[in-house]
Amino acid sequence: MRQSLVKYNIIILILVLQFIPLVLFPLASFAATTQEWWLPVLLAAMTIVGIFQLVVRRSVASWPWYLVSFAQGFNIISRLMMIMPHATRNVEGVQVFNTGYVVLSLISMLLSAFFLWYTELPEVRVGLLRDKVVVGQ
Repeated sequence: MRQSLVKYNIIILILVLQFIPLVLFPLASFAATTQEWWLPVLLAAMTIVGIFQLVVRRSVASWPWYLVSFAQGFNIISRLMMIMPHATRNVEGVQVFNTGYVVLSLISMLLSAFFLWYTELPEVRVGLLRDKVVVGQ
């Protein structure tokens, strides 16, 4: 299983998919009247910059990896901080459990944890470098 996760094409695919848990919110969170929209957009932008540096520019520097890891880690922290205020919603004067928001938050946190684990694998970083050496010759 781990061997198939460190192939070059799989590495690229997983790196590109990293912005998904960052923007996985209910559509109401992206309304201009809320204050929730800017954090997922900022974290996704950080991830896109990091992935651009790694995949397109083929940077060997460490900072793009740190930027991607920071965005995923901050996503987990921000979701934990926002889950309690959004766990219930008011429907006709009655507090109802907000299942959609809680489930999306848990899925997002699990995906971010997976991406954090994945990007810290030495085989992943070496896999991108190894391909750079082969392509550069």
